[in-house]
Amino acid sequence: MTVEAEITRALGGLVGNRVYPDTAEQGTGLPFIVYQQVGGTPLDFLEGVPDKRNGRFQVEVWAERRTQASGLIREVEDIVRTDPVLRATTLSGALATYDEVLNWYGAQQDFSIWFSN
Repeated sequence: MTVEAEITRALGGLVGNRVYPDTAEQGTGLPFIVYQQVGGTPLDFLEGVPDKRNGRFQVEVWAERRTQASGLIREVEDIVRTDPVLRATTLSGALATYDEVLNWYGAQQDFSIWFSN
């Protein structure tokens, strides 16, 4: 299973499986989660290629209320850090966001995840 599929699996229960890479489709109900890989730490060997890769993944939650978004991002952090497959490292504290056009409350956080090719 890909790291993207593992993220979706691990977080799906929080939001009725509304977990999407990059962006959610228009009309997606709240709350939902989006994630994307925003970097990582490459491994370089003198011979061959590594069997593991590292990704910096940014996870963003969107909800109707600040309290819901803040609670969700805390649950996300707990899940990705303790999931037996993901075992993520937290790279930043949660950052609150707000979309004035849609009147949505959000929160985002970055994690480091090691995964197999």
